[in-house]
Amino acid sequence: MTEFDVLWWWALAAVAAVVVAGLRWWRARQAAQARAAAAKVALQQQARQAAARAAAAAAVADRAQAQAEAQAEAQARARAQAQADQERAERHAAAGAARAQAQAAALAAAHAAAEAAAQAQAAAEATEQARATAQAQARTRAQAEFIARQQQEAEGQARAETARLAALATASAAPPTPRRLAPEQTLVMVADDSKVVRVKTSRLLAQHRYRVVLAEDGVQAAQLLEQEVPLVLVTDVEMPGMDGFALTRHVRNHPRARHIPIIMITSADERLKAAAAEAGVTLVLGKPYPEEALLACIEQAQALAGATAAV
Repeated sequence: MTEFDVLWWWALAAVAAVVVAGLRWWRARQAAQARAAAAKVALQQQARQAAARAAAAAAVADRAQAQAEAQAEAQARARAQAQADQERAERHAAAGAARAQAQAAALAAAHAAAEAAAQAQAAAEATEQARATAQAQARTRAQAEFIARQQQEAEGQARAETARLAALATASAAPPTPRRLAPEQTLVMVADDSKVVRVKTSRLLAQHRYRVVLAEDGVQAAQLLEQEVPLVLVTDVEMPGMDGFALTRHVRNHPRARHIPIIMITSADERLKAAAAEAGVTLVLGKPYPEEALLACIEQAQALAGATAAV
């Protein structure tokens, strides 16, 4: 046997000794834990027994107290019931006398109230009818005034634009007599995000044999402008992507379209009119606008274009 074998056997013996010692320690620990658990269980059982005895004593005391309180409450209810019966009888007697008096007074009051209510209802109906008539008349007058004001503003703008375009046509006219463009030669672009407005306006222009190109918003109008420049642009104010003001500024900066008339369809708000004029709008028409004003502006643009072509 070599020295290495000796060392190997000594190592095995040491490991075996350690294992045996560990097993002994583990068994001793398990036994101690078992004894501690048994003691704990015994203590818990004693505590539960003591608590049960205390609870039983408390329950007896509670029952005795509850019985005493129930007796006292029954006596109090009996006294209260007797007093309530006496008070009820007194109230019944007094109420009988009061009812007799109240019935007589109520009959008289009801008769008077019925007469007063009939008179008040008649007066209220007359007042309501007068108020409704006055409101209807006021609404009719307001609508008539609004329409008249819109027409006056549109006609004034149309006359001003007509005068301006006529002056331009006169100033730029050549010795030969200017020839106005035919409707078939006149292209009108309508930019509006409302399909109803586009269809309605295109039908009006088609009835007068104008060529019409439609754009759903300002972006599409700007794209169509690159393909062919219209003679007149009719645009709405509020449109997605590019609104009427942005489209007007785009046209005024366009090298081939900066001169064309721009008609903006908007409300009668003076602030919008001022903003439209600042952006370069030629004519602002309020909703609803007279069709004659729109057609007059297009006809003046035709005359100006014919004069320019003659030169």
